[in-house]
Amino acid sequence: MAPHNRSCLYKVFVPSFTSRVLVEVLRCRGTEGCPLWLRVRAKAPPLHNSTVLDCREHDPCQLALDLPFWQHWYYVLVEKHPGVPGTISFQVTVQLTDCSQPSLARPPFLPSSASMNMPHSFGSAGGMALGDSPPPTSPNGTKHPVPITSPTSERCWPIRPTLRNELDTFSVHFYIFFGPNVSVPPDRPAVFVINLLPVLDSGGVLNLELRLNVSSLCGENVTVFGCLNHEVPLTSSDNTSVTCETESLAGFLLSVNATASLSRLRIPYPQTGSWYLSLRSLCATEHGFEPCTNVTAEVYLRTYLSPCINDCGIYGQCKLLRTNNYLYAACECKAGWNGWGCTDNSEAFSYGFQLLSTLLLCLSNVMFVPPVAIAVRSHYLLEAAVYIFTMFFSTFYHACDQPGIVVFCIMDYDVLQFCDFLGSLMSVWVTVIAMARLQPVVKQVLYLLGAMLLSMALQMDRHGLWNLLGPSLFALGIMAVAWTARTIRRRHCYPPTWKRWAFYLCPGALIAAAAVLLYAFVETEENYFYIHSIWHLLIAGSVGFLLPPRAKPSRRLGPLPRRKGCGYQLCVNEQEELGLVDPAVASINSICTS
Repeated sequence: MAPHNRSCLYKVFVPSFTSRVLVEVLRCRGTEGCPLWLRVRAKAPPLHNSTVLDCREHDPCQLALDLPFWQHWYYVLVEKHPGVPGTISFQVTVQLTDCSQPSLARPPFLPSSASMNMPHSFGSAGGMALGDSPPPTSPNGTKHPVPITSPTSERCWPIRPTLRNELDTFSVHFYIFFGPNVSVPPDRPAVFVINLLPVLDSGGVLNLELRLNVSSLCGENVTVFGCLNHEVPLTSSDNTSVTCETESLAGFLLSVNATASLSRLRIPYPQTGSWYLSLRSLCATEHGFEPCTNVTAEVYLRTYLSPCINDCGIYGQCKLLRTNNYLYAACECKAGWNGWGCTDNSEAFSYGFQLLSTLLLCLSNVMFVPPVAIAVRSHYLLEAAVYIFTMFFSTFYHACDQPGIVVFCIMDYDVLQFCDFLGSLMSVWVTVIAMARLQPVVKQVLYLLGAMLLSMALQMDRHGLWNLLGPSLFALGIMAVAWTARTIRRRHCYPPTWKRWAFYLCPGALIAAAAVLLYAFVETEENYFYIHSIWHLLIAGSVGFLLPPRAKPSRRLGPLPRRKGCGYQLCVNEQEELGLVDPAVASINSICTS
């Protein structure tokens, strides 16, 4: 290492079936012994809090990592102590122990370099084929098999693959060959691998179910431990099988026995890659758990990927979402329920509260009865039909929209929602158009055109604020133009009476404005049930104030009767003309013309 360099960074690829990584600094020569720090980290260059070893205090200077991550790069950082002058020469070796052949180690040779300050790679992403021997090399730059001693626990057992069956988005079943019943022998663990694909599997929930066949225990006190870990199986020792963790790794532990024969595990948004499940049967004794003798436990194993946990239950809805091109599924909980699967009831609404909210939202639509009566009395029959439509579908939509168990649906939810939204917007539309007092033909055309355009807008976005403001502002513009034209033609303000403005139009406009403000800026999911009930009351009340009175009959005189001119009257007997009676008989039913 040159005097102007502070560190040298290397990386080495760790293939599958590697049980141990040994990094060692050799032939270190400097002015003050070996003033180096050795750091090792997986997947990324080491940081200040990574595993570190001071080569001044340790001879030999070596770091050993048990159960390293498979199919990943490990970074080795050799760092010089601050203030050390001169050049330091050293040599770094990395030994990889193949757990499938414990007597064989693969030591890639990392030569020393005084001028290298960039990462140097050794190994390949493809790794080394199982059972292949590294090629022989020369002493100064070589790779050759090195026999080393390895405990029995570092052996790796056969890993059984799983078959992938994709059903839908985030809906995948993993099948075990010759399964789903699995035999767990007493002398060794049973290891399975589950491969999760990037992007396709990271947005769901990984589910694992373990069920013990109690009849297979033959009366023994056997416990089957399952350890699910990412990227490397944890099967090194008996204690690891019980706790499912080491100094550097930690997995998910499951256990089944004769008392509790079923265990479930759910992992939301699992990390992609290879997940390893290790099953180990141990017998409970006075001294703890020990390997069993002649008992082969049988378990039922089920593994699958689902969008949400238990489909979010009755208090939630599973939705497929996208954020920054990342697709994932999540539960939308209601009625105060929380959690991954809407199972946390710490803030849930009670049954009485749910019933009260449902009744408020449904019964508040009764406020449309007075506007219907006013419309019928004023001969606005089409407007009354729209109000009845709105009242009916709004009532049953809110009865079906409620979360939990206080729900009543007379038809499909989507149909009820569309009809409710359409009825609400049409009520506003027909009321404002009726206030404009247009010609009947023009009014009917606007009614039909508004119904078609509002249906199109609701199909595009039902919850958009402009679906309410757009038709309202457009109808108000039509009304303003009609009122302005009538005012100019009559040379008098329209409507002409101050009572109409003071007792009907101004209160109705204020009530409608308050309803729009509540809907747009105050209503939230927490206060929905009572704010939206107030919205029903205000909108229906504003319609009763704003609906114009019945149009008075026209005072124009009809055509004047035609005055009879001078002349004579010719009286013709109709029956006599048709030859039905005797002409001598006089008839009073005569048609006189002049």
